[in-house]
Amino acid sequence: MRIISEADARQLVSMQDAIDAVEQCFTAMALGHGRNYPVVRELVGHQDAVFGVKTGADTQAPLLGLKAGGYWPHNLAKGHTNHQSATLLFDPETGRANAVVSANYMTGVRTGAASAIATRWLSRADSKVLAIIGTGAQSSYQLAATALVRPLQQVHAWDPMPANLTRFGELVRGMGLEFVAAADPCAAVEAADIIITATPSTKALVESSWVRAGTHISAMGADTRGKQELDPALVARCTLFYDELAQAISIGECQHAYAAGLITEKNFRGSLGSVVAKLGQGRLRDDEVTLFDGTGVALQDLVVARLAVAQAELRGVGAVVDY
Repeated sequence: MRIISEADARQLVSMQDAIDAVEQCFTAMALGHGRNYPVVRELVGHQDAVFGVKTGADTQAPLLGLKAGGYWPHNLAKGHTNHQSATLLFDPETGRANAVVSANYMTGVRTGAASAIATRWLSRADSKVLAIIGTGAQSSYQLAATALVRPLQQVHAWDPMPANLTRFGELVRGMGLEFVAAADPCAAVEAADIIITATPSTKALVESSWVRAGTHISAMGADTRGKQELDPALVARCTLFYDELAQAISIGECQHAYAAGLITEKNFRGSLGSVVAKLGQGRLRDDEVTLFDGTGVALQDLVVARLAVAQAELRGVGAVVDY
């Protein structure tokens, strides 16, 4: 078994690598080769933690494995990041575990990659102004990924913690982009071509009336029952796309509009994978407001972990132990 540390993972997979791998993953899902199994996600009842397990397989890769981990909100005080996870890969031929990959960084890049792929396929090609709601750990991945798929010029951001905004602003300016620290979410999104939400919020932060026609939204924060970043009326107004439909209406951003009867399964134009694989239609008009509900799926974690393992084998990186 090969064990890849967090430090090694950061050196083995770049953001562009992740975008390429995750885009292939979306295609595999659309073609029916890849399948994500039902998610387990529960409150632990200790340290206010949320723990989950995502599993899946791709019969053509072939690829089989799981990612386990979650959110420990008190970790920063202990010198650790709040999000903690690990990916376990299995040999599809025998079922034996053959690799463990630390997945904190890997989760960040695959989430940024998924959002960027949605932006590339669903936003207007001339989109130049990005708004990010929530400038915590995930925001740097979102920024880096989006900059690879659209010619960004200006970034607006809002966060309830001024220190987060200051740190994020330095990152944006370091990329040669104009940064605008918004006083509230409305000010952040009202001029945006692309909106990314990446918070742990359990109440709506973005109202429908604030969002201009033609905007693309990647809702990346909601991955658990009760989480919410968007006004349900905004969701109902959008042309909807998803990574996994069952997750979008149960644990994703669309759960609230769905529960309120504002949308049904028929309101979704299709999966992002179907758009990438050119089996379905994406944006049809410049004035559409498109929404990608990114709940996160196991196969995204597995493809970036497999890429890390392949690179580790080529470079002789990681610990190899008898298992």
